[in-house]
Amino acid sequence: METRELRYFVAVAEELHFSRAATRLGIAQPPLSRAISQLERRLGGVLLERNSRGVALTDAGRVLLAEARAALDAVDAAERRTRRATGDGEEPGLVLVSKAGAASELLTKLLDTYAAEPGAVKVEVVLCGIGEQGPRLRDGRADVALLHRPFDSTDGLDSEDLLTEGQVAVLPSSHPWATRPHLRLADLDDVPDVPPMRWPSGGGSFADGPGPEIHDTAQLYQLIGLGRAYTILPESARAEQHHGVATVPLLDAPEVTTVIAWPQHSRSLALAALVQAATRL
Repeated sequence: METRELRYFVAVAEELHFSRAATRLGIAQPPLSRAISQLERRLGGVLLERNSRGVALTDAGRVLLAEARAALDAVDAAERRTRRATGDGEEPGLVLVSKAGAASELLTKLLDTYAAEPGAVKVEVVLCGIGEQGPRLRDGRADVALLHRPFDSTDGLDSEDLLTEGQVAVLPSSHPWATRPHLRLADLDDVPDVPPMRWPSGGGSFADGPGPEIHDTAQLYQLIGLGRAYTILPESARAEQHHGVATVPLLDAPEVTTVIAWPQHSRSLALAALVQAATRL
């Protein structure tokens, strides 16, 4: 199979309409139809059911859609990483991605430790929104990431555990519970006057609540400080000083593990040195 054929098939499978898929791809419909028919003949089965009502995926088509997306993502990631490695005639550096506001102290120590290593390369740090680190690492926009289990998946990645910690409730400092020495998860089932927030996919600790959806830590802390939401974060969040925000330890919350993660197929010596520096911390 050719990547061109896979891109054609994914467009039709997502649009479920040959004309819209052709417009999306910038080609005429007849060559698109011929390419899909050729792909079906090569694979020996029907991928798309065509009828007067439109297009529907067969069981084989659903299998190919999942596999084609993964294959195309891998091709795109390979292109991005190769371009970085060959660009501008400079020694290629590393792109490290982390959630903005998370593990700040650990990240600072890691960068300082690695920079002191002989042969250390430049590390570009990208701070992103909640739940964005994993996708950036998998699609080639980053070489290495700081992730947080159990919230972030490490499926398909290599990783090393760096730090395991408890969690805290993050409340408005004006809330009556903000002065308590500790809380339990059951206490948070009904926090008076403050709703729990909603997280984007893959970003939150627990079930979404009726509060506002959160996409970054600046928004998170501002809404809490205004008394409009509360949340649960790793204990290291206590080091962050934010006006109007208080943290209270949770005695029975599951622990959070910060990990350094990278693609399984990576053979970068610079990345290996960065991981070694991280594990020594």
